[in-house]
Amino acid sequence: MSLEAEIPWLARTRRSGRWLVAVSGGADSVALLHLLVAEGFRNLVVCHLDHRLRGRASTEDARFVRRLAEKLGVKCEIGRDDVRARMDGESMETAARNARHAFFARCAAKHRCRRILLAHHADDQAETVLWNLLRGSHGMKGMRGEQAITVAGRELLLVRPLLGLRHSALVAWLEERGHRWREDASNHEPVAIRNRLRHEVFPLLDEISGRDSAAAFTRGAEDFAACGEIENAILDCANLLDPQGRLYLPALRKLPPVLQRAALRKFLADRKIPSLDRPLLERAVEMLDPANPAAINLPGGHRLRRRAGRIWIDTRRRRA
Repeated sequence: MSLEAEIPWLARTRRSGRWLVAVSGGADSVALLHLLVAEGFRNLVVCHLDHRLRGRASTEDARFVRRLAEKLGVKCEIGRDDVRARMDGESMETAARNARHAFFARCAAKHRCRRILLAHHADDQAETVLWNLLRGSHGMKGMRGEQAITVAGRELLLVRPLLGLRHSALVAWLEERGHRWREDASNHEPVAIRNRLRHEVFPLLDEISGRDSAAAFTRGAEDFAACGEIENAILDCANLLDPQGRLYLPALRKLPPVLQRAALRKFLADRKIPSLDRPLLERAVEMLDPANPAAINLPGGHRLRRRAGRIWIDTRRRRA
């Protein structure tokens, strides 16, 4: 089977639509761009952000991406942002991601296109699932094939068509066709969390289990997502919300505990409450018992409140 045949997104997507494509210059994003062009996508805008983290190498990455876009006959946007100056207590990875999202929002406004293609693949997915588990997330939560985010008041749609492919398959595809890409030496340094998972943890898991551990985590994420769809279908039939969009406690209390937790998680997620880890969900479930406190703190300075048989989010900011 060809690599293109293993990307279901290609079969259901029109070639004439405009897409922004995030291209770092590395193998994965370069493979994505070449695949799109080979499949007949022409209305593309390549988006590359120079994070100013690697000096001359970062400048050369940007030059490589611009030349590649010119060679392929597609538009190109090159941005620059000093990520170190943005950190302000955040990790380097978080600051870099926020800078990219802000850059994507600017590109989206300029080109009147909210859709951004990202080159995340199955190995990235496995790392995400493991790291989310270690941080206390609910279940084997990974990246979604499509994800809506809001940046500076603008809604963007992140699309990841390569999630089912391994990094090695993308590299092999590039090598077979003689395509060049840039190697980021920092990807091999044991500093960033993802680098350590990729180069230390997963190889050790492979050795211990005698199996492809990344594939196991990826399958687990797919199974967990499928279970989530079943949960949502059940919850949609349970009529848990009153006309004001508050959770109706008598209906919620009729559900088994696992669905009560799922209902509260969905309620909070639909209202853009971040960092929904298990301890937070357990505290939310405890609110179903009238003997427990009628309010808990939520990330972002909000509160979850219970009164008169209803649960809702108080969006007024807590005082410091």
